[in-house]
Amino acid sequence: MIASVSESSPLVLIRDLSKSYRRGDQEIPVLKNISLGVSQGDFLALMGPSGSGKTTLLNLIAGIDTPDDGILRVGGVDIASLSESKLSVWRANNVGFIFQFYNLIPVLTAIENIQLPLLLTSLSRRIRREHALAALEVVGLLDRMDHYPAQLSGGQQQRIAIARALVTDPLIIVADEPTGDLDKDSAEEVLNLMEEFNQAFGKTIIMVTHDPRAAQKAGKILILDKGVLACEL
Repeated sequence: MIASVSESSPLVLIRDLSKSYRRGDQEIPVLKNISLGVSQGDFLALMGPSGSGKTTLLNLIAGIDTPDDGILRVGGVDIASLSESKLSVWRANNVGFIFQFYNLIPVLTAIENIQLPLLLTSLSRRIRREHALAALEVVGLLDRMDHYPAQLSGGQQQRIAIARALVTDPLIIVADEPTGDLDKDSAEEVLNLMEEFNQAFGKTIIMVTHDPRAAQKAGKILILDKGVLACEL
């Protein structure tokens, strides 16, 4: 069964995708024959119980992991066939990451954290700083540019992480439980920001979440259960 969220030429094309992990001599199936499409500009939420394969699917789409079987194309690129070095370059140019626990470097300031993905590009130091300042302005934290993560609230740290995800103008943004470590008000701020990027700037976002309030910000919700797509909401 294909759970389609796409038009005729989806940005993310997945067909009969499977993934297992090994634990000693035992093979643990995580995803089983997943098929779906995600169009440019979609905001997709992946929900389901713990262990259902949500984060594994997200990691496959982001090029962090590789499938055992099936087709996986993002932006027309068969990322499952890329070597590790080419996959690393592809991730840097095409994927923005938002994590539950921010993953900011404690000894770097906000603007330095945002510039990190740009270090893999050929941009000059001046241009990298200009891009980072623009991203800071978008998330409303220009006045915190020289603050270290420990000097920022959880919500502010996540907004810095969102700016870091946006600074390369990525093809897709992947978010793994982006509100899982935030209080209600901070979570709402972060979700509103993500919704704005999707609706105003057409950014394609794929988000894993357990939070129904977060999922409601998405245009589509897919439910995974025991490694298969159970339904679309």
